[in-house]
Amino acid sequence: MQVRKVVIPAAGLGTRFLPATKVVPKELFPLVDRPLIQEVVGEAVASGITDLILVTAMGKSAVEDYFDVDPGLENFLETKGDKGMLERIREISRMVQVFSVRQKEPLGLGHAVLCARDLVGSEPFAVVLPDDLIDAVTPCLAQLLDLFARMGKSVVALQEVPDDQTHMYGIIEGRKVEKGVYHVESFVEKPPPGTAPSNLAVIGRYVLVPGVFPLLKSQDRGVGGEIQLTDALNSLAEEDTVYGVVFEGLRHDAGDRLGLLKANIHYALKDDDLGPRLMQFMADKVSLKE
Repeated sequence: MQVRKVVIPAAGLGTRFLPATKVVPKELFPLVDRPLIQEVVGEAVASGITDLILVTAMGKSAVEDYFDVDPGLENFLETKGDKGMLERIREISRMVQVFSVRQKEPLGLGHAVLCARDLVGSEPFAVVLPDDLIDAVTPCLAQLLDLFARMGKSVVALQEVPDDQTHMYGIIEGRKVEKGVYHVESFVEKPPPGTAPSNLAVIGRYVLVPGVFPLLKSQDRGVGGEIQLTDALNSLAEEDTVYGVVFEGLRHDAGDRLGLLKANIHYALKDDDLGPRLMQFMADKVSLKE
C-alpha cells in the first residue's frame, strides 16, 4: 500500500531556544532562506507524500499559515514584477495538502502522533521530526519507504552514534538481515550510560502501520513522564515485525543552538551564491586568529 500521509509534530515549546520561541515557533526558524519545516516537508514530497498532517498547539498557527495561500503578498510581488519570488511563494502553498490537529497537552512525541489518529485513519503513515535535517542524495524518508514497500512492515531510521551518547537516544536491539537493515527486537528509550544494547539510535523518521495507535492509546507514561513513541514501538516489535534502516546521508540535529548553526552553515555552503562568500568570511576569521 502506498504511504500518502506524513505526520509532523510541531507542538513543542522549543525551550532550548528561549526567548526567541516565546513569539516564533521553532519550526519556522530560518535554514538559510527558508524555515526548518519546509526542508523536511520538501523531503516528504520528494519521497512521494501528498498529505501533510501538522500536530500543533496554542501559539503555533503561524506554522499552518506558512503553507497557506497569501493573496496580499502574491499581489504585491506580482505588481513589483518579482516573478521569481512570486513562483517560490506559490510553490509553498502547492507542495502538499495540509491538515492540522492540536495537541492540547505537552505529553510527548507518542501522544503527538496519537493526536493524528483520526486524520491518518487505517492506512500506513510516515512521521518526520522537523528538527532532524538529513541531507541525502536519496531522501531519507524515501529510503525508509523503499524498505516498507518491500517488507510491508514498520520501518525506523537508524544512525550509529558514539557509545558515550547512547543515553541521549532511543536505542534498538536487533539482528542484521541485510546490509544496513536490522530486524528490531526491542527499543530502549534513553538507556542509562553503559547499558545500551547497541549503538544504533532511532532518528526522526518513521514509517508506521496503523496498529501502533492502539498501543499508543494504552501506553503508560515513560521517560520524563511523557508518552514515548519508542515505548509503543517496543510493544509493536513484540507483536509484529519492525525494521530499522541505517540511512545514507548527513544528519543535523537542529534541536539545539549549535546544531542549528551547523545546519545553516552546511546548507549555506551548498548555495552557489552564498557558499563562496561564506567560505571567504570563515577563512578571514581564521586568519585573524593566527
